[in-house]
Amino acid sequence: MVVTTRVRLDRIASSTKNARLAPDVILGAEIPAEEGRILAVRILTDKSTYNTVEDVTGRMMSLRSGDVLAGTLGSRRALRGYAGDVPASVAVGDTIEVLNLGGILGRCTSVNPDIGPPFKAEVLGAVLAFPELGDRVGRPASIRDGAVPAAATLAASTPVVYVAGTCMNAGKTVAATELVRGLSRRGLRVAAAKLTGVSLMRDTLSMLDAGAVAALTFNDAGIASTHPGQTVGVAKGLLNRLASRQAGQPDLIVAELGDGILGEYGVQDILQDGELMSVGAAHVMAAPDPVACWGALELYRGRFHLPITVFTGPATDNQVGRDFISGVLGHKSHNALRDAGGLVDAVQADLERRLAAASAGAER
Repeated sequence: MVVTTRVRLDRIASSTKNARLAPDVILGAEIPAEEGRILAVRILTDKSTYNTVEDVTGRMMSLRSGDVLAGTLGSRRALRGYAGDVPASVAVGDTIEVLNLGGILGRCTSVNPDIGPPFKAEVLGAVLAFPELGDRVGRPASIRDGAVPAAATLAASTPVVYVAGTCMNAGKTVAATELVRGLSRRGLRVAAAKLTGVSLMRDTLSMLDAGAVAALTFNDAGIASTHPGQTVGVAKGLLNRLASRQAGQPDLIVAELGDGILGEYGVQDILQDGELMSVGAAHVMAAPDPVACWGALELYRGRFHLPITVFTGPATDNQVGRDFISGVLGHKSHNALRDAGGLVDAVQADLERRLAAASAGAER
């Protein structure tokens, strides 16, 4: 006999958005312990910091003890956040933790003291989906339902501006947003993507607010958090979709690579894929300090064999860092907050060189 329960959700986390949940859901007691599965949980604790969750509209909503939340099973490996994994098994009544603001649920294995312990929550059941009209027996819902498919081949040739960083909170999203804003105001149709990281809509919403004609994240491809071995196919699928007529056939795509270039979210796989790098029109590097700038340059030269167009981030906050980047590293640097125009100029120059080279090659 299939045991089900009806509950009303107080909060629906943004990581579940592919499932298009209604506030009233039916839960099943059989829970697949798999990344991407959607659970209903009851929050057991109150917190004074890191105490919100992003809903499917992008709003940040407070979480309180007793709230019933729909979230997504997943893992996280954040240097300045929580680390956690999908448990080997999940049952009704188990205690689980909320690992990020997007509502990723898992077993917390490490805590950053700056944000305190995560919310603890009681597992109520697997949210059931009824995909066919008239279905009477549901199946455990997943964010892979209705997802943008991964692709083995990059079918699009739309130029991509890759925005990477040496770690989280290095200024990648600020730089990507200012590039979208500046290039859009110069008459280009710009789409945006976040290709790696852990589920959260906030970054791509900022890019849409800045003028992007379309924006997608790995979450749209049914991924709760990215891992090595999967990011290349996901990135190709997202870039193919963004370059399509369905997304407005943009002139270029600004793609943020969440986390760091040596993190555990699969950024390295993207930077080492020939197809994805063949459309790279510019490479923007966000870094917090001069040592990080030096290390990024060494990695891009020695491991990835890629040029860095321009540095940005906290390392460029004042003249000391900018002098190091220009004098010691011999590179350009522009702060995205204080010199967004210079950042856009540097990227546009590389973009125009690429387009000119492509045009010359076509004429031959």
